[in-house]
Amino acid sequence: MRKKTFAAAALLAAATLTLSACGNGDDGTSPVTVASGGSGSNQVATVLDQPFTKPDLVLTDTHGKKYDLRKETKGHPTLVYFGYTHCPDICPATMSNIAVAKKALPKAEQNDLRVVFVTTDPGRDTPAELGTWLKGIDPAFIGLTGDFARIQAGARSVGISVEPTTKDKNGKLVSVHGTQVIAFSPKTDAGYVLFGESATVDDYTKDLPAIVKGAKP
Repeated sequence: MRKKTFAAAALLAAATLTLSACGNGDDGTSPVTVASGGSGSNQVATVLDQPFTKPDLVLTDTHGKKYDLRKETKGHPTLVYFGYTHCPDICPATMSNIAVAKKALPKAEQNDLRVVFVTTDPGRDTPAELGTWLKGIDPAFIGLTGDFARIQAGARSVGISVEPTTKDKNGKLVSVHGTQVIAFSPKTDAGYVLFGESATVDDYTKDLPAIVKGAKP
């Protein structure tokens, strides 16, 4: 797997330039994974030399209870993804890839890993909707919803652009958002690896053993 190291600041600068629309897939856009010109679409994982601080997000989980992302995931290897349940392609594929790869880990490491799905479409993704959707992928995955402005700010703090849900030319509701998965270290709680949209089950399977230990994959 090809990996490069880039500064978080550079990724933040690029975040507003390259968005993906889940289910829209006809504009050729790719997720933000690197800030260097031309190579981002081929990059599977990016190791940051200046890791992101974990978003200060307090939202609602699938049980309708308050969930403090920093507090609840502190000291645990954590993968965070911003997406929505009505997405027909990128979001379910990404979460399913992670779910399959997770099963290759020893049981104790599976239990230690936190996988957090933060909706970009809180208007439709209620706690119950999120719970039903994630149960079909991995019941242990954590789903969060809440105030859109808060979600958007949290995403932007880690270089991910999220736009309000709008209707496309066919009248279909679409949520436009960056599609990278951010891995946070259990040692520092900092986000130091970004996985791009092209990451496969094999990519996650190879890298998760290092990530759960807080090592560079």
